[in-house]
Amino acid sequence: MTTGPLRIASTTTWWQRNHRWVTVWGLRAGVLITALIAWQLLSGPVLDPLFVSSPGGILDRLGEWITDGTLAEHAWTTIKEIVLGFAVGALAGALLAYLVAPIRTIWQVLDPFLMALYSIPKVALAPLFIVWFGIGVQMKVLLAAVSVFFLVFLNTAAGVRDVDRGLIDAVRLMGGTRRDIALKVTLPASMTGLLTGLHVAIPYALIGAVIGELVASNRGLGYLISDASARFDTDGVFATLVVLSAFAALLNLLVNLLGARANRWKPLDD
Repeated sequence: MTTGPLRIASTTTWWQRNHRWVTVWGLRAGVLITALIAWQLLSGPVLDPLFVSSPGGILDRLGEWITDGTLAEHAWTTIKEIVLGFAVGALAGALLAYLVAPIRTIWQVLDPFLMALYSIPKVALAPLFIVWFGIGVQMKVLLAAVSVFFLVFLNTAAGVRDVDRGLIDAVRLMGGTRRDIALKVTLPASMTGLLTGLHVAIPYALIGAVIGELVASNRGLGYLISDASARFDTDGVFATLVVLSAFAALLNLLVNLLGARANRWKPLDD
């Protein structure tokens, strides 16, 4: 009489599988709610609402902007600038890193020049970009793209240069071509550096677009911040910052989902 392999049925419950996720999100919600309640209670009796606003005032301002269409008009302008700038900067930075970083001589030649350009404060480029491209959407997109480009390039290049040379030599010994090495070794092994660059670049895409709008624009969330601050409307300033923070969180979530799919080949942590 033969018997098959003994199979042990899984008895883990939904809570056992998801308790860490639920706990983390529960604590996050608790911290946020506690901070908002404290802010609302202190605004007025302790803190001057003229300077610190309040959650209630911010909600009122958002409600006004949603009702009259102000938020949709200006948010859509900034979202286009951020998304286009992030996409252009990330794509250019990643492609250049994969082309330059594997070739040691070219990397050594270009490295000091790229670091010098990276060190330039991006806000200092805004006046020059206005001269070159005007005050339209193109200027904000390119300013956001430049802010993103160097972060993605440097992090991706670091990942490419840290690829195990033993893996590359092994693929070559098995008759692998340059294309095989690039797609089956370099790309997967450097994915962590690329994703790190994308994560770090998200706020800089927002910063680049908003700086361009603050310097010269009559549309966008940066313009709303400038206009509200000129009128001492702290509710409007904080409301705009909330919208920008929400969009940054959404971009970060999308990058996390991309990272989860790109890193499926990695072993799970114990």
